[in-house]
Amino acid sequence: MAARLADACPDATVALLEAGPARAPIFSDVPFGLALLVPFRSRYNYGYHTVPQAGLGGRRGYQPRGRGLGGSSLINAMIYTRGHAGDYDDWAAAGCAGWSYADLLPYFRRSEGNARGADAWHGGDGPLKVEDLATPHPFSLDFIAAAEQAGFASNTDFNGATQEGVGLYQVFTEHGRRCNAARAYLSAPRSNLHVVAGCHVERILFDDGRATGVEVSRGGGSERIGARAEAVLCAGAFGSPQLLMCSGIGPASHLREHGIDVVVDRPAVGENLQDHVDYTINLAVPDRSLLSSANFLPRFLGGYSRWRRGEGGACASNVCEAGGFVKTDPSLARPDVQLHFLYGIVDRHNRRPHLDRGISAHVCVLRPTSRGNVRLAHKDAGRAPLIDPRFLDTANDMHALEKGVQLLRRILAAPALARHGGRVLHGSGDETGEALRALIRRRADTIYHPVGTCRMGADADSVVDPELRLRGIENVRVADASIMPKLIGGNTEAPSAVIGEKAADLLASRTSPPRNR
Repeated sequence: MAARLADACPDATVALLEAGPARAPIFSDVPFGLALLVPFRSRYNYGYHTVPQAGLGGRRGYQPRGRGLGGSSLINAMIYTRGHAGDYDDWAAAGCAGWSYADLLPYFRRSEGNARGADAWHGGDGPLKVEDLATPHPFSLDFIAAAEQAGFASNTDFNGATQEGVGLYQVFTEHGRRCNAARAYLSAPRSNLHVVAGCHVERILFDDGRATGVEVSRGGGSERIGARAEAVLCAGAFGSPQLLMCSGIGPASHLREHGIDVVVDRPAVGENLQDHVDYTINLAVPDRSLLSSANFLPRFLGGYSRWRRGEGGACASNVCEAGGFVKTDPSLARPDVQLHFLYGIVDRHNRRPHLDRGISAHVCVLRPTSRGNVRLAHKDAGRAPLIDPRFLDTANDMHALEKGVQLLRRILAAPALARHGGRVLHGSGDETGEALRALIRRRADTIYHPVGTCRMGADADSVVDPELRLRGIENVRVADASIMPKLIGGNTEAPSAVIGEKAADLLASRTSPPRNR
């Protein structure tokens, strides 16, 4: 958004404030390195946890979030999917004019630089580079074959005419190197765009109902940065509502509990949290090509030189190469679960090591009906917020995940994968009924797609309007995944980029959609 706005308004100055580092670590550039970034809290990963989840048997879930210029695109699995076209049409039908799939397709195309080239669905020269995996693992291809044997159609383009089916994912890489959002949009310097890293925004400043700037902590001190035009929050589904509440905008009683002066009583701030709840089946498979905790680092080091030379190999892989979007009931209008397949054992976000080689198969509920919230643990915006997704809070979500697990077992039992053998690491592999539900509560967690906590809508109770303007205060907008009224059926990096693209046009007061390039 900052880059597009700076280009569209050459006479304006844009300050992009980032709490984390300006440069990505080498482990981020190497796609294979995500396995070292996701599991642990670091200067590049906030490493949040949820409050205890009743639906997960009282466990606290893990919520990794990228910290640094580029946000979670620094540490995610780089999977390029948009969600189902109907998801965005639902937004528009609920009153969010200008947010249908037809409205957003030009922005998807403008942001995308797909190595396959441009067509009616795709952009070929956009900043976010997208390409096919150069050397997909044989087990990823076996997963696709097994899914076809189980009755599911293949799909070579989840972002084209139809989403449904199984196949290899395209990824946000260029010549095997991660294309994070900062590399995509900020590589070219702009004289009117000032990037300030290591700068944590503490609160928004107001004067007579208008935002006038922000107070930040930087270099051990506190300072104020003015905003002559607008302040735009892009801190994500956890950070944006937290910053609003620390600034006095949110549920009044909650703010007073923390000694925060109420500027605007907005009960919806922090509400409507949605996330894709996910279950993983881990199988120990005796094949030397597969990953274990013990052989990951040697494989990384052994393939690094090859990756540096642009020759592909293991280091150019995101490990999560295959998957798809399928229906647990053929009568459904859209796929209701998403699959992710990994050629290694990834257990508890790769925080639980295994000496066995093996595979991991994920299934998540695409349109959960559970709704959680984000609340303050402290009035200091530098402290972690209280995150409560309320996973599996509804019978609908548990039922959908049960059916998804059973569907995934069918695929794993198909000949293309079953011929390799394998031992289920958690449970017996044939639980049903309450035994399966108990196993799900012990094992389920996020697949890293939180949204919705600054809900966009046409109704007076929404946090932002369809032009992303904060209700109740002038000169503040929100432009990130927190504005999604409902979670889309897919990974969230591409839609987040499109929100930023559209926000730049809204801020620049451009009334026509972007040119298709």
